[in-house]
Amino acid sequence: MDFLLAITIFTLSLIFSVLKKIPTTIPLLIGLLCFIFTALHRGFTLKQIFKMMSTGTIKSLIVISILLLIGLITGIWRACGTIPFFVYYGTKVIIPQYFILFAFLLSCMVSFTLGTSFGTVGTIGVVLIVLAKSGNVDLNITAGAIFSGAFFGDRCAPTSSSANLIATITETNLYNNIKNMFATASVPFIFAVLIYVFLSKDNPLEIANTSLLNEIEQHFNLNPIVMIPAIIILSLAIFKVDVKISMFLSIVSGIIICIFVQNIELINVFRFMFIGYELGTAGSFSDIISGGGMTSMIGVSFIVLIASTYSGIFEGTGMLNVIQSLLEKIAYKIKLYPTMILTSILTSIFSCNQTLSIMLSHQLMNKIYKNNNSSNSEIAIDLENTVVLISELIPWNIAIAVPMATLSVGIKSIPYAVFLYLVPLFNLRRKKLKSQTTNI
Repeated sequence: MDFLLAITIFTLSLIFSVLKKIPTTIPLLIGLLCFIFTALHRGFTLKQIFKMMSTGTIKSLIVISILLLIGLITGIWRACGTIPFFVYYGTKVIIPQYFILFAFLLSCMVSFTLGTSFGTVGTIGVVLIVLAKSGNVDLNITAGAIFSGAFFGDRCAPTSSSANLIATITETNLYNNIKNMFATASVPFIFAVLIYVFLSKDNPLEIANTSLLNEIEQHFNLNPIVMIPAIIILSLAIFKVDVKISMFLSIVSGIIICIFVQNIELINVFRFMFIGYELGTAGSFSDIISGGGMTSMIGVSFIVLIASTYSGIFEGTGMLNVIQSLLEKIAYKIKLYPTMILTSILTSIFSCNQTLSIMLSHQLMNKIYKNNNSSNSEIAIDLENTVVLISELIPWNIAIAVPMATLSVGIKSIPYAVFLYLVPLFNLRRKKLKSQTTNI
């Protein structure tokens, strides 16, 4: 009863924070206090509780260091011209008759390079939605295609915070996980392409808006050399170089390009890296390109840090044992993967953000997978194929609420984000067929 009360207060505070646009860290701290009081009520001392919390936070330090590096990259890539290059040449190759398809593919390309859905939606996504408005294209369909592409990379890019988080908490190799993600998303990706080809036929782009492209030309040197920071990340990923090393080398190359290609003073380069890029002039493109920097990842880092303390408390006090026992019974009847889908839906509904959804889903399902002799890699890929994408199907979850607000669209756009639910559904079918084959 005490845990039910704590989780109810926590959930209500999360929902209230989403509705009132209050930073997520506030309800997370409220939840932390609730769980601390619950542990005290169950007879644990403050010393024991803080030890549990510290055990959880230690595990999060690796993830936080990667998040801060990602923040540095998002700032430096804006300043050195990598992101403007993607936006400029990406939008130039669009075939008007297949605008919706290109909205999906370009968003996939940018998100896989950046590793962030918010960064993708806030750059190429905004450009695409502006083009859609000026070209009489259905905004909900366009936004759905953008969301599909944005979370393609959010799921499987080497610089993705969710991919790195899952690799850390499941103690698996990031690049092996990425390989598995491509394998399990190949068929859903093909079907998504076919669906967007079909939707494109009734939504051709009628007018080309070139004002944004002209602004990019005016403010950036678009020499192909600005692609080097992105090439470093992608090429080193092929050789499975530690992602922290590849990020560091990408940042160094970006600094050099800022100074010698974009003619930015060193002090400003470091300012852009830490507090985010600012174009310095007013206009629509300035609003699109500004942002990034280490400070942009502080909020996410706090979420991971606080959520990790939850993990330590839950594990040390056994608060989740009742729920885990129920899920174990469900898994016995309907198998592991369908139970993971169910768990992902529930955690995404109640936690209201992707990071906490991932950590709670892992916390609830990890022992169940272990009891069924499943490997860490299987747990990792099942998390990637469920909670990472399902979070974006819950309208009040921050993972999709922020992108919808960025593009000024509503929940009618979510059904058109077909990649988000094709991956869980196709893998549900794949697991079922595999189970039937094994039984034969």
